[in-house]
Amino acid sequence: MASLSSGSSREAKSGFWKKNSNNVPLPGSIKQVYGAQHPPPYSDVKTPGWPQRKDDRPKNNKRDAFQEFENKTSDAWDDGDDDLMEMANLRLSLKDVHSSARVVLDNHSKKTQAANRQQQQQQQLTSISSTETASFKGNGASSPGTPPHSSPTHAPAHLHPAGPGLGVRQGGGGYQPPKMTSIRYVTDRPPDREANKIEKFKALFKEPSLDLSDLRKLCWSGIPKAVRPTAWKILSGYLPTAADRRQEILERKRKEYFGYIDQYYETRYQELHEETFRQILKDIPRMTSLAHLFQEKPVQEIFERILYIWAIRHPASGYVQGINDLVTPFFVVFLSEYIENDIEVENCDLTELSQTTRDVIEADSFWCMSKLLDGIQDNYTFAQPGIQMKVNALRELIKRIDAPLYNHLEQQGVEFLQFSFRWMNNLLMREIPLRCTIRLWDTYQAEVNGFADFHLYVCAAFLKRFSEDALREHDFQGILMLLQNLPTLHWRDKEMSELLAEAYKLKYMFADAPRHLLLKS
Repeated sequence: MASLSSGSSREAKSGFWKKNSNNVPLPGSIKQVYGAQHPPPYSDVKTPGWPQRKDDRPKNNKRDAFQEFENKTSDAWDDGDDDLMEMANLRLSLKDVHSSARVVLDNHSKKTQAANRQQQQQQQLTSISSTETASFKGNGASSPGTPPHSSPTHAPAHLHPAGPGLGVRQGGGGYQPPKMTSIRYVTDRPPDREANKIEKFKALFKEPSLDLSDLRKLCWSGIPKAVRPTAWKILSGYLPTAADRRQEILERKRKEYFGYIDQYYETRYQELHEETFRQILKDIPRMTSLAHLFQEKPVQEIFERILYIWAIRHPASGYVQGINDLVTPFFVVFLSEYIENDIEVENCDLTELSQTTRDVIEADSFWCMSKLLDGIQDNYTFAQPGIQMKVNALRELIKRIDAPLYNHLEQQGVEFLQFSFRWMNNLLMREIPLRCTIRLWDTYQAEVNGFADFHLYVCAAFLKRFSEDALREHDFQGILMLLQNLPTLHWRDKEMSELLAEAYKLKYMFADAPRHLLLKS
């Protein structure tokens, strides 16, 4: 893609800010973030139970050129991710955008159709040959016409139909929720391999005044599930280091949260806040990391209250799409304090838990999410300056540590904003499985300003890990589809440990020399 001259770019930026200067959100109102969430599968989303009004229609029917382009290319990449091109569009001509979009659509459709045909042929061959090979089962032989054992995972990695980057889409890809299982309550028998480390944590928790540096060292390499809830609450700053004050703080903060519910939650249908709450209602059922869990009405209501109260209390940003994802790890970790079910792969009815237990999980999730966002709130304020700076820093870092990849992206016209915006906005939650996100957050919590600073080095290590795959892609759409749907579905602690070790090396090299990452004027 051809880029505009620097003078034209400045004029475009100036025009952009003038055009949008009147769109600063009111306190508690919503400012949507493109790329953070998948758009609804149909344009007019009816929210159950929402008060209907005669004038409940868009007041401005005027649509800009990018919105028209967006609607024409909604299936080109991960739904919702092409929205982030609005910011990158400042440096692109609309003609080039349309041209590239058509190429992307054609290639994507051809590859998808080819993959579907191949899968159907394999299924037909398997069905036809099953009767012919019945007599060979005893000795393990197979018919010459029988294809080798195969699965959709033999397709190129970036076309994996269920990769976490693509997300588990409600009603798409043949997704079926896990079978319902009964709740298994937590016991006091930790695995033997974790027993020694758990004892170290418990001894540290009992100290009258806990040393945070000791706790961080212990947490950096991962926290056992049995002690993770307490460790996260302390590292988040929600619980104090003084052991004798923790229970008092917990009771007071939980009471304070439900006081906010009583005070503010009834305002969600008022004209000033209704768009904020409407967007929250749309986003929660579409959250992909635990699609089955977020279909339970009690869970949806918990997230509705958490997100709405946070938005009301933080008018500088209000609710922004992407913040809803950041509640999930806290919710799952604090839920694990009471049940042993693996929420990522099991579907259990959380109404089996008492209302008191669910209230405790809700309040603790709210406060810990609030503490996290306090450190990265510039990611979600107007124009999202925090994300813009991090994307630019990532670009400069890759330029220094992986010049071939950087040059390849430049030659193919791939902007870092087009794929790394979501990495910064959602803290890689859409790129890796939930179990890996929780392991990653163990280290983020252990690092000072981990979510704000160390995340940059993790993103650089993450991109560098797939450098060879990206270099094998020789066109714009191939690179972008790879980077938006990276093959991490089967990642475990091993892969995360390798990623974090590489990120730590980068931090050691560059954190004490930040001027190396400053953009050249």
